[in-house]
Amino acid sequence: MPARDPDPILALLKERIRSVFKHLPRALAGGESAVHQVRVADRRLRVALPLLVKKPEGRRVKRALRALRVLARSAGLGRDLDVGVDLLEAHFESLDAVSEAQASVRQRLRAARSRSRHRMAESLLDMDIARLRRDLRAIVSRGVEGLDVVFARLEEGRNHTGATVLTRIESVGSRFEDEALHGIRRHSRRLRYMAEIDERLQGAASDAPSLCKNLQERLGTIHDNHVLANWLSSLAARCRSHGDVALGAEAWALATTFEEKSRGHHRDLLDQDPHAIVRRAMEEIGRARRAA
Repeated sequence: MPARDPDPILALLKERIRSVFKHLPRALAGGESAVHQVRVADRRLRVALPLLVKKPEGRRVKRALRALRVLARSAGLGRDLDVGVDLLEAHFESLDAVSEAQASVRQRLRAARSRSRHRMAESLLDMDIARLRRDLRAIVSRGVEGLDVVFARLEEGRNHTGATVLTRIESVGSRFEDEALHGIRRHSRRLRYMAEIDERLQGAASDAPSLCKNLQERLGTIHDNHVLANWLSSLAARCRSHGDVALGAEAWALATTFEEKSRGHHRDLLDQDPHAIVRRAMEEIGRARRAA
């Protein structure tokens, strides 16, 4: 059994780095779960690096962050279609029977997903993974900051990211604007990963990660249904232009269904008062440390 690292901050950083590369081989093979795990681990590491390491503005850290962004973007090329297939299958399972036109829509979506997975694998293979690993090893070898510095950075990050989320929530109000809502999701996810680091280093449980995760997932459900609705709308337009009236009509009907689902989830989110959720999460981050 390998010896445990006595520095909890260094141990956390090494763990975040290992998680990125642990799932990469299976992701290259097209494993849907592995692709998801790579993207999650990549985002967690991008949040952790500037908080934990020495010289976060240094050349190696900046280059590693750029490479990690490319990695996440490459791994995410087929993500929307993976989720779309799952949503469509769940919808069909709720029906008494699947028509021929519906089965054709499913076949088109699966074919599009296969093509996107091929593009994803090609994009990942084009990356200079060896250079990224060398940079991360060099960053680790320089060591990490002490708890006081990390907690100060966490406090600053919490204030900045939380304020950004609150401002965006206030700006969009009750309007259904997918891009704006998706931006709120990205920032709430970042706040969640900060909360996880804070909880880990404090060694004290907090409600902040679960609060942020709940908001993130609700926003994700809105986005996923909307993206699928857009894909189905595009399919309907292509079918109509090629004279395939039956398939076009079915694709349009499904697009309407998933757009309604998306807007229904949005109404449910508003009922939960996302502004209050974020404020509570911000209060929870660092609560145990401030009370000590």
